[in-house]
Amino acid sequence: MPSPQQARAQASAITAGKTVPEVGAAPTSQLRELFDGPHLSPGHRRIAQYLIEHITEAAFLSITDLAERVGVSQPSVTRFATAVGFSGYPALRERLQAIALSTLGSAPTVTPAENRSNELQAAVDAEIENLENLRRDFADPDQVIDVGRALSQSTPLTILGLRISGALAEYFAYAARRIHPDVRLVTQGGSVAYDALLQSREAGGTWVLAFSMPRHAQETLTAVRVARGAGLRVALVTDLGLGPLADEADVVFASGTGSRLVFDSYAAPGLMAAALLQAMTDADPERTQARLEDYEQTADRHQFFLRD
Repeated sequence: MPSPQQARAQASAITAGKTVPEVGAAPTSQLRELFDGPHLSPGHRRIAQYLIEHITEAAFLSITDLAERVGVSQPSVTRFATAVGFSGYPALRERLQAIALSTLGSAPTVTPAENRSNELQAAVDAEIENLENLRRDFADPDQVIDVGRALSQSTPLTILGLRISGALAEYFAYAARRIHPDVRLVTQGGSVAYDALLQSREAGGTWVLAFSMPRHAQETLTAVRVARGAGLRVALVTDLGLGPLADEADVVFASGTGSRLVFDSYAAPGLMAAALLQAMTDADPERTQARLEDYEQTADRHQFFLRD
């Protein structure tokens, strides 16, 4: 039976619309479940990590002390409490105190280093789940094959990735240039992106492949709308199958991101990108083979790579 403090904390969380983890679960599991779900900013994730690593002490800190320990502002702590489903920091702290009190005298002390290790393992587990979901999606590969063929036929082919999504876009464009004669990479927003998209359409391009990872940039949505307005079709690799960006795209490939750490990890979106590249190579095997052979000859001639 939960203690009075736990009961009050559960009631506060329920009132705030928050699903309450099972009290008997390990403290770190309760905290991970408490903080899992919403797309937290990097600053908010720092707060979550500090609470997980120092729960028995942090649960009794004032908002001022917690903000100072983590190195964030007091409003950031308040916004964090709201982001994870509580009415404010007092309600969150009551829940944290219930978790902290449940550990005293009933469980061995866990060091911060052990908590960090568990958190890293939890991050890997979350990515494995994302990959398992992607594996199920690949049971019917027709959409990937069809879009890969369309991307292969679009000349030029434009790849769009702004802010943190630029890394995935650069990876895709780098590989696609080995098998496609005209790949144009757009990693800057605003008028620079508009010019590139309009020029791509005028040059005969028909498709844009866009990447949008959390936190989703407003300028990505604007660029996608510009592309559609210019007559380009848009394939979108993102973490959400619903929302404004998905509504604007012609095709959406939803691939979960790992959100357990301060910054997201992209195992599933990276694999989705590789799958689309594979579909492009399969769409025109003769061109693919010829271009890859030419590239290898150039690489050997100029010694691009270290020899094994």
